[in-house]
Amino acid sequence: MATRAFSRSKSSFFSSVLLQNLKTTPIKTTPLFLNSTSPELEIKSCRPISGFRLYHDGRPRGPLWRGKKLIGKEALFVISGLKRFKDNEEKLGKFLKTHVLRLLKMDMIAVLTELERQEEVALAIMVFNVIRKQDWYKPDVYLYKDLIIALARSKKMEDVMLLWDSMKKEDLFPDSQTYTEVIRVFLNSGCPADAMNIYEDMKQSPDPPEELPFRILLKGLLPHPLLRNRVKQDFEELFPEQHVYDPPEEIFGMRG
Repeated sequence: MATRAFSRSKSSFFSSVLLQNLKTTPIKTTPLFLNSTSPELEIKSCRPISGFRLYHDGRPRGPLWRGKKLIGKEALFVISGLKRFKDNEEKLGKFLKTHVLRLLKMDMIAVLTELERQEEVALAIMVFNVIRKQDWYKPDVYLYKDLIIALARSKKMEDVMLLWDSMKKEDLFPDSQTYTEVIRVFLNSGCPADAMNIYEDMKQSPDPPEELPFRILLKGLLPHPLLRNRVKQDFEELFPEQHVYDPPEEIFGMRG
């Protein structure tokens, strides 16, 4: 009983002291409430908390997102093995037989796609040749397309033309993007005749023509007026509502 009485008196004593301090000590207003509408504070309030975004913008996270999400462990092992043995022909041949041939269809295609993305085009050609020998393989323009574009961007034009011929033998036609990339590389490499050969191939395609490869040719053939006039005439017949810009002849030395 004495203990309870003491605790009650003690709590009442501290309560009275607290009330006295509240009465005697004025509440100070801080600048935060006085300037709550200041522009500086409004800008800070819109910043992400602890470094996180306030919304998801739909973009993948991390540079390895594509590989880790779409490629299985077996495919990743094969990719690392091919890259490890790419300078050793004997070990590379054994690795192709013992590991690449064991892959399932989707894993094999995933290996091919990832090698193209990493610009390991020589290895990609090897895997593509393995794919073409599988029982489940059917001629697919998109398998050709991705490999041809990867080779063109690496300026492996001899390999591009070998694949181009193989594709034609399988009765496949490239799409507009493939024509554009191959024509662009030939023009940038100073090979307008090869670019025109691809252009003539494009004119035989059953798909309707698109403007972009024509525009690339019209720009790249400016130093070659005779070839350019052929393309320009075709372009105006196919796209009569579109305009072709002809720069002054003096810029490219077309006179004389």
